[in-house]
Amino acid sequence: MNSTRPGGCAILADVEAIKHGRGSARAAFNAQEFLESAGVAKQVVKYGRNETVFRQGDACDDVMYIRAGGVKLSVLSKIGREAVVAMLGPGDFFGEGCLAGQPFRIGSATAITPSIILLVKKATMIRLLHKQHAMSDRFITHMLSRNIRIEEDLIDQLFNSSEKRLARALLLLARYGKQDKPSRMVPKISQETLARMIGTTRSRVNFFLNKFKKLGFIEYDGDLPVKVNSSLLSIVLHD
Repeated sequence: MNSTRPGGCAILADVEAIKHGRGSARAAFNAQEFLESAGVAKQVVKYGRNETVFRQGDACDDVMYIRAGGVKLSVLSKIGREAVVAMLGPGDFFGEGCLAGQPFRIGSATAITPSIILLVKKATMIRLLHKQHAMSDRFITHMLSRNIRIEEDLIDQLFNSSEKRLARALLLLARYGKQDKPSRMVPKISQETLARMIGTTRSRVNFFLNKFKKLGFIEYDGDLPVKVNSSLLSIVLHD
C-alpha cells in the first residue's frame, strides 16, 4: 500500500527537498524584497497579538503582505459559529480578493502574534502586476501554491482522521516545507483555535497533543506554543 496519504504529497516533497539540502520544493517568493525595491506606495502597520486586521464585511480595498508575525483567517456563520480557514506566516499575501472585484471581505483576519503587515492599495497592486512582469510571475506562483494548499486542506478534512489533521496542522504552523530550517515552534494559539482549524473538539485536540508528547513527537508542557519534532511526520504519512 502506498504510504503517502491524500493531501500529504506537498509536505512530503518539501521535507524531502529540505533533507537533501535543496530548500523548499516550491518556487522561492521574496515578495518583501521585490516590493521594497520597486518603490511601491504602501502602508506598514503593526498589530498586536489577537488584534483584528480586518473584519468580515469590511470594504475590500487592499492586498496585504505579512512582513513578520502570523495571521489567522476565519469565517463566521450566521449563527455565530467560527471556522478557521487558514493560518498564514511571514512571506504570505492575503486579502487578494479585491483584485478579482470582491467588494467586501468574506472573512476576518486576526494577528496571532505581534505582526507587521504591508498594505498595498488595490489600484497600486493592479498597476504593479501589469507593469512588473517578474512580480506578476512571482505573485501568480504564490497564489497557485495557496490554491494547492487549500485543495490539500479540503482533502485532509474529507479523508483523514482528526489525529492526522492535527499533526499536519502543527507541521504547517511550524513552517515545515516553507524554509530550509523550520522554526519547529508553533505560534501561541489556543486549543480552541486548533480545534476549529481541523474540525474537531478542544478535548480531542488536548488528547492528541498529550499523545504526541508521550511519543516524543512534540515538546509540550500543557500550554501552547508547542515545539514540533520532525518525527511527527510519521503520523501524517502513516496509513
